[in-house]
Amino acid sequence: MQLWSASNLVVAGLLLAGLTLLLIGRRHRLWREVFVQLRRRRPLALLVVAGYVTVALLDSVRWVGGVDAGGDVVAQHEARSVLDRLFAGRRERSYSAPLADREFYGHAPLRHPGGHLLGTDILGRDVLLLTLKGARVALLIGGLTSLIAIPLALLFGVSAGYWGRRIDDGVFFVMSTLASMPTLLLLIALVMVLGRSTVAVCLALAVTSWVGFCRLARGETFKLREMDYVQAARALGVSDLRILLRHIVPNLMHLVVITFVLMFSGLVLSEAILSWLGLGIEGSWGQMIDQARDELSRDPAIWWNLAAAGVALFTLLLAVNFVGDAVRDILDPRTRREPT
Repeated sequence: MQLWSASNLVVAGLLLAGLTLLLIGRRHRLWREVFVQLRRRRPLALLVVAGYVTVALLDSVRWVGGVDAGGDVVAQHEARSVLDRLFAGRRERSYSAPLADREFYGHAPLRHPGGHLLGTDILGRDVLLLTLKGARVALLIGGLTSLIAIPLALLFGVSAGYWGRRIDDGVFFVMSTLASMPTLLLLIALVMVLGRSTVAVCLALAVTSWVGFCRLARGETFKLREMDYVQAARALGVSDLRILLRHIVPNLMHLVVITFVLMFSGLVLSEAILSWLGLGIEGSWGQMIDQARDELSRDPAIWWNLAAAGVALFTLLLAVNFVGDAVRDILDPRTRREPT
């Protein structure tokens, strides 16, 4: 039984990075207060986000073996996730309504009557399983793209704001050029060039989403470089790199956190739009919605695929937006308010 794979190593790395950030955050008073305030203000939203993250991790831990493939030689050598193993052997022949005991068309008895909470699709796959597996794609799109776009924007924005002159002119020219292009058309062109793999779509989304935060980081750096403590550090002969790492970037971290949370929703919705145009990622909620649009024209209509993906997408984005609003209120003194 093969346990070690690239997916499992990525999960282990993410868990280690998350634990490291948690330990670092507990040593700083500001971030401890942020977490306490979040638990007080948005406990349900935090619980929902944690649930989605748990489901995504369960779909990322994969290994080969341990499941009866029914004589399928190819399936015996495929790595299956924890979610796949929980729903193993529950496939039907075709459509079935939620909690039904017979097929939607033909009314033949199901192999697992009443065992499909959200029904099955045209291939007989459990819609609940497909909906849960979409959480991994959504978090990957939002998380990986943000981890590409935010450091890129921070690098260009801080460099332009701190040194100015020709560096600022060059960065501003690139930002203005990208901002003048229709975002959706540029995104479609990049996906067509890079391909429809997960990493390619994340790169395309990152290229079209870093400009806004870069402009914000540039403006904040313009302000911070004129502060008294930065001027004092320069007078003492501190190098520019040390000033950036010790005084400029740490004072932008609250903007990084807020931007990461608020950017997430837009990225997931952008992937859903790409899926609607036929350029999305395999297994995403956007693809489920795209495939379900033709099912609504059937008589009777197949509604549960669209409802499951739509509710899952709406719930995640609503919870993330609640968390983002709370983080903004806690970290921004201009909008800070007492918890209710």
